[in-house]
Amino acid sequence: MKKMQEGFKGERSISLPEELLQTYCEDPLISNLYVRKIGYFPKVKFHYVQKTNKCDYAMLIYCTEGKGWYSIHGQKYTITASQFIIIPAATDYAFGADADDPWTIYWLQFRGHMSKSFVPLNADPVTILPDEHSRLQDRIRLFEEIYSRFSMGYIKEYMVYASMCLYTFLASLTCLNAYQHFTVKSRKEYPFSAKVIYYMQENIERKLDLDQMARYFKYSPSHFSMLFQKETGISPINFFINLKVQKACEYIDITNLKLNEIATRLGFDEPAYFSRVFTKVMGFSPSVYRKNEAKA
Repeated sequence: MKKMQEGFKGERSISLPEELLQTYCEDPLISNLYVRKIGYFPKVKFHYVQKTNKCDYAMLIYCTEGKGWYSIHGQKYTITASQFIIIPAATDYAFGADADDPWTIYWLQFRGHMSKSFVPLNADPVTILPDEHSRLQDRIRLFEEIYSRFSMGYIKEYMVYASMCLYTFLASLTCLNAYQHFTVKSRKEYPFSAKVIYYMQENIERKLDLDQMARYFKYSPSHFSMLFQKETGISPINFFINLKVQKACEYIDITNLKLNEIATRLGFDEPAYFSRVFTKVMGFSPSVYRKNEAKA
């Protein structure tokens, strides 16, 4: 079977020269915890990596779609959507995407004197299910912030900031109850539609249908749709599509992602279909939107 370590359509990854990283390690604000390499791989068929040289970094893999596998300590594990793993440093490992349902992953390699503190004792994958208080999108936004600042890491201030953000990002995974705590309390009294909308936002990168939404909130599809439309005046699916277009506008405004990369990230299999949906909602194509915003 064909195997690839990188070079996938829509992938993004950044690294800095090892010599520069070693220089930065003289600063305690960086040396305690810092990024070595970071990236995002969408639906990466044939993805496969094997390391047998006892790497000096820990590695996080956060799977948001599809599934894959990893092997450490002589045992093989499966990882699926909404799960993450942290592979400890000085460990032989291998991992790869499932052949039939390849994963989409956010990943980063990290080092530092405190890096061991963020590695779980258990090698099993940890599940974080999307729900009305999971804060998944908050975590993704933080990942993107780290990615952005690390990309500017030739300037030391940006590297320091990326390291500071890394503490919070890893804590959002390893201290899950604390990360979600205030959200659970603050959303208890929200109206039904607000809980549904938050659930949609947390799943903005997935292809949710009406049955899936209704099943999560324990209603029949017809009753679920009626309740939501009564409060909002719009069907759940149309609202979800509008949110996806809104998120696409955000990506166009604040990132350099290509339009086909944005389409893939938001769960559209075909860029042409994404363009049609965007045009129907916004009144013009995503490429025209990008040109207009560049002039603004």
